[in-house]
Amino acid sequence: MENFAAPARPIVASMIAAASKAPERTVAFQGAPGANSHVAVTEAFPDALPLPCFSFDDAIEAVKRGAADRAMIPIENSLHGRVADIHFLLPESGLVITGEHFLPIRHALMGVGTRDDVREAMSHPQALGQCRHWLKAHDILPISYPDTAGAAAVIAERREANVAALAPPAAAEIYGLNLLATDIADADHNMTRFVVLARGGKPPAGDGPWMTTFIFEVKNVPAALYKALGGFATNGVNMTKLESYQRGGTFAATDFYCDIEGKPGDENVDRALEELGFQTKWVRVLGTYRQARKRG
Repeated sequence: MENFAAPARPIVASMIAAASKAPERTVAFQGAPGANSHVAVTEAFPDALPLPCFSFDDAIEAVKRGAADRAMIPIENSLHGRVADIHFLLPESGLVITGEHFLPIRHALMGVGTRDDVREAMSHPQALGQCRHWLKAHDILPISYPDTAGAAAVIAERREANVAALAPPAAAEIYGLNLLATDIADADHNMTRFVVLARGGKPPAGDGPWMTTFIFEVKNVPAALYKALGGFATNGVNMTKLESYQRGGTFAATDFYCDIEGKPGDENVDRALEELGFQTKWVRVLGTYRQARKRG
């Protein structure tokens, strides 16, 4: 808790105390109270007890040790792409993806002075990237911080008029800051996708539509990816996301993160995954869950 700025600590302490009494109702998130992840938790789980954690690792660890039933983690943004490190944290966590949530993002500029005073804006790198054109147009220098609302708490602690925070509008009220500009984004479609992580998933039951997320490593041979993905095309499985990333400091092999529509147990999905397993070094399913938003 000491990693949070002083204005956030009493609020964090209160939320931790409440969560400790009912961990089965607790959903961990990364960030200070008022962060977009906090907003996402309250939208997706209105009756839950949100548990603020300073880092993604802390939020995942809260679930692993039983301090929280679930964690809600941002995985990608429509403007700024994937959230850094998530592709490494998810497989290593041992947790299962059990759901997803989409949150429209609108940032606000907040500080202790006036809009004309501001020369720098502090926020999470994702938020700064989503507003980079706006910041450049207003001659404001971006300053990275691990969390949007946490940056607001830092500004409230420092009381420097020339530095403001980019954070959800509610953070201004929480930390006693002035709203200097609202509805900030470089495009109207600014949207962040969150995934819900838990210690164990339940077999898919009932109506979908379903989404399945998995990772795999291709063989280091010509046309490896083409061969690996062929089964999805021939079996009519819609792939909505495919991203590559490197692990272990080597450039000899590539891992891929993938989302498909459907679930294991569907004949076409089973055939496609069987072909994938034959053509790759390994495949690991990270979770099957209901779509929160229809693709296409």
